[in-house]
Amino acid sequence: MKKDEPPLNFPKTLEEFEYAFNEQGQLRHTKTGEPFVFNFREDLHRWNQKRYEALGEIITQHVYERLEKDCNLRKEFLPEGYGVIVLNPNENYLEVEKESDPDAQPSPDDMEEPAEKRERKEEKEGKKKRDFYEKYRNPQKEKETEQIFIRDNKSPEEHTRYVWDHFISKSLAKNVFFVAHSYGGLCFVDLMIHREEEVKKRVCAVAMTDSVHSLWHQEAERSILDWMQERCCNWVSSSDPLDTPLDNMLPDCPRVSAGTEKHELTSWRSFNSIFHFFSELLEGQESEDKPSTTMTTRSANRAKQHEDL
Repeated sequence: MKKDEPPLNFPKTLEEFEYAFNEQGQLRHTKTGEPFVFNFREDLHRWNQKRYEALGEIITQHVYERLEKDCNLRKEFLPEGYGVIVLNPNENYLEVEKESDPDAQPSPDDMEEPAEKRERKEEKEGKKKRDFYEKYRNPQKEKETEQIFIRDNKSPEEHTRYVWDHFISKSLAKNVFFVAHSYGGLCFVDLMIHREEEVKKRVCAVAMTDSVHSLWHQEAERSILDWMQERCCNWVSSSDPLDTPLDNMLPDCPRVSAGTEKHELTSWRSFNSIFHFFSELLEGQESEDKPSTTMTTRSANRAKQHEDL
């Protein structure tokens, strides 16, 4: 065990961590006013990582509470039956502590080995394990855990398809809009690949923010490309002013600046532009759906024939 190694008993609340969100939604230290610092302890990467993860869990719960309190949403572990559905495609498994088996016995092969040879073997294996933990992990003893994947939601893509199949596609909403951030854009493209006709019938527009999708690597059909060029827009991190058109590296959908170079702020900075984009496409779709009220009279028909001549 390293000398002066700090324990892993991290605070359980933001207040105990001495962090808070200011009016701009920025995480700041309550005493110094400084942003979060990852390298809180020098040369203790594993401890710093564990501290970062502990604070991240607290922030996740804080965000849930704000969504429920400020946005009048209700947290449910599926179904979500609301006009606004917030997907959580990153939560694909539960991590539980492994239970030790008190009845575990040495294998017959181990019992047949001479005691001296078995001791040397155990000592060698023990040294290898100690070296591994010393190099890559915190030297303190940690509980052994295992991951139990959530049925039908084992990946972000599966989760997105599950929510579409069980909730969005069955909702009464006439027009569906997507806001897909980062890997969420890839999940939406995957959804289109598997549910193309359904998506085209229900989805009016898609706003991506710094999306990492790739129609070519995901092997999307040409019909999906054509639809996305008309119905999608990607607000990407850029130093250019908000909504500045940007050159497309690949012609999948229009790309404009989100007005920030910070990946995590692209959704927030482009918020108003996104809903303006939604409104424009919705108005265009509604005008297309309206039946024509133009009546063709005999004189008008003659004028048209004369114009054609």
